[in-house]
Amino acid sequence: MKNLIFIALAAIFFYGTAHAQSTSNLFQMKEISAKDYTTFKVSDKVALYAVTFKNQYNLQVAGHLFIPKNMDRKAKNAAIIVGHPMGAVKEQSADVYASNMADRGFIALAIDLSFWGESEGSPRNAVLPDIYAEDFSAAVDFLGTREFVDRERIGVLGICGSGSFVISAAKIDPRMKAIATVSMYDMGSANRNALHHSQSLEQRKKNEAEAAEQRYAEFLGGETKYTGGTTHQLDANTHPIQREFFEFYRTSRGEYTPKGGSPKTTTHPTLSSNTKFNNFYPFNDIETISPRPMLFITGDEAHSREFSEDAYKRAGQPKELVIVPNAGHVDLYDKTDLIPLDKLDSFFTKHLKEQK
Repeated sequence: MKNLIFIALAAIFFYGTAHAQSTSNLFQMKEISAKDYTTFKVSDKVALYAVTFKNQYNLQVAGHLFIPKNMDRKAKNAAIIVGHPMGAVKEQSADVYASNMADRGFIALAIDLSFWGESEGSPRNAVLPDIYAEDFSAAVDFLGTREFVDRERIGVLGICGSGSFVISAAKIDPRMKAIATVSMYDMGSANRNALHHSQSLEQRKKNEAEAAEQRYAEFLGGETKYTGGTTHQLDANTHPIQREFFEFYRTSRGEYTPKGGSPKTTTHPTLSSNTKFNNFYPFNDIETISPRPMLFITGDEAHSREFSEDAYKRAGQPKELVIVPNAGHVDLYDKTDLIPLDKLDSFFTKHLKEQK
């Protein structure tokens, strides 16, 4: 009998240890210094943590978690998940928003989408919008299981391409209680039609044929090719929109190469996967997000303004469109004198208010 009891206790101990080890592998959280990063500033009133957690497809998602130092960690607090522009990393723009929202009292988590930055996914820079959307739901999983987060008060904020990914995620994940976008790109329409529907069907089919042919080369072990993205040098013929992106991604203003990455491929998706955006329709059924609130922010001079206006037109109530005067698309990535932080603060404060 004593042997049986000993065996049973040993089994319980082993299971408990194994369970703890398996649980610890699901996520990591380590405090880091903001001085290690170059594209954003963090108030001394905010603590910064490097975190990782698994998405539903067992890919590890990396993020920066910003927590106000004076926050009561024994209470349940509101939190916001922030997504970076398409082809960027969390250090480029997402951290700017997350750190500023934390300075205003919110827990804020900036994430790297799968296949980009420090998150897992191979090949690097692959396009898979369903998994991008899943990363936001995985971030809700992570935050909603923290003792200091109220899982009924989690919002999402998508910048540029991530605006379309958070909408895609929110349509099927009701745990996202308030949805905001800034300088949003509908990555599906942008690739199918280009800006202002300037791309013909024939050109789209040509792009698809090129990508399909590239699949043969990569299947046989050939070199990966990249497409789109931000130019690496300017000349007299450089388009104004490319100049706008260059001034952010290719200068000290926003240039950042993640560990293991290359500046040559930053912002450039793989050619063979980029056409997957042609099957991406994030604004279809956007009205089903209602009655959860939506906020769309765009610049009055933004070349991407059409996407925010389209989403606003289709969305259900409550919704709001904010057009920032004298602001272009990339201006709202990092220029805090133009970013309507007060509006974001009031939006999330109102709609993530403590439940009574």
